[in-house]
Amino acid sequence: MGFSSFADSMKKVALYTLGCKLNFTETSTIADGFKAEGFSLVDFTENPDVFVINTCSVTENADKKCRKIVKEAKTISPRSEVYIIGCYAQLKPDEIRAIPGVTEVYGAKEKFEIIDHVHSKRKANQDSTLKSLEFIPSYSSDHRTRLFFKVQDGCNYGCTFCTIPLARGKSRSINSDELLKLAQESVKKFDSREIILTGVNIGDFGIIDGKRQEKFIDLVKKFEDSLEVPRIRISSIEPNLLSEDIIGLVAKSKKIVPHFHVPLQSGSNLILSKMKRRYKRELYQDRVESIKSLIPDAAIGVDVIVGFPGEGIQEFMETYEFLESLDVSYFHVFPYSERPNTLAKEMEGSVTPKERNRRANDLRKLSDQKRTILYSKNIGTTRKVLFEQKVKGGKMYGFTENYIKVSAPYDPEHINEIKPLILSGIGDDLVCTGKEVPLPSVFI
Repeated sequence: MGFSSFADSMKKVALYTLGCKLNFTETSTIADGFKAEGFSLVDFTENPDVFVINTCSVTENADKKCRKIVKEAKTISPRSEVYIIGCYAQLKPDEIRAIPGVTEVYGAKEKFEIIDHVHSKRKANQDSTLKSLEFIPSYSSDHRTRLFFKVQDGCNYGCTFCTIPLARGKSRSINSDELLKLAQESVKKFDSREIILTGVNIGDFGIIDGKRQEKFIDLVKKFEDSLEVPRIRISSIEPNLLSEDIIGLVAKSKKIVPHFHVPLQSGSNLILSKMKRRYKRELYQDRVESIKSLIPDAAIGVDVIVGFPGEGIQEFMETYEFLESLDVSYFHVFPYSERPNTLAKEMEGSVTPKERNRRANDLRKLSDQKRTILYSKNIGTTRKVLFEQKVKGGKMYGFTENYIKVSAPYDPEHINEIKPLILSGIGDDLVCTGKEVPLPSVFI
């Protein structure tokens, strides 16, 4: 069924994404659907007829951002329709419908049917449940050089601070052969040089129709063997699912880049237990040491939450000193945020917002120190940099295999190309400077 008559009268659509890279991949898939039906994708400020806002609900801040964006949308285009989709929409549909200017709200399942909803303005089926959710493959085409590719959705874990299982449902995938075929088509379509495997809990890949049928390492091996792309990057993976086999595979691979992002959340075993994480700090330390023993140049990113209920100064210092002792490269630091329908919200020992922010700032300073150490160790080495399309102040930017951000003088020939550069220094903004490798002398 076409949408031509509707599209003629309501052609301009703007999409806005809050939250994680997985949300961006899904927004990109939704955008492709709008384009296929004759809609024109425009910027937020170009007086759209329709706004679609894909939401996150990991932090309270994300909820506030949603409200702010709706208000801005109606200021720009007062007669527009505003549709809210995604995790926040799944968790709090009635609360969102009460926001002035919101046309309708669609949760985890309905978001991939948004074009039908926009066309017919029909109500979402409030009786649908997360149990019936299917896996919808998606990828982000926003950056032609790097393709974010969803291989898994949902989560079966029950961390006490997290609403993701409520928002996205149980862990699920499709089989690796289907994903490989889609990845091949996507890489070819966008001429991508790097594919980033993403998901809610990617290490749990392989649950199909509610049963374990494959493992994440099987998928990675298949992509390494058969996908024609220079680089494969693994996004965030739980430490208890980051097996020695996976680390060994990355160490030997010529495609899978030496970069891991491994959530820690706390360096205190007491707090990890309260969070209902599935590991202790000793296992995390073992994983970091295994990576560094096999891949000394690897970058390791860390997620950490500060100010969780019951985290006193002693528990925070355990986290700080633990991270200080580890050979890791940078942190993503999150002050704890109370979320409705989570066990943590009812826990005693609340930490004041001011103290949460103070602890977060302390860890961010330590993160800068860790990143500087990684960059300093690489100064003078030759690294392969994949340059992106973004240009600022006559400079272009890209990333090395081990996730060092590099700037170099703009050269249009280098966009979407992997070039060897000598890392020559570190800028004030924690970006490495790179210079071209000199050509060998020619003697006549």
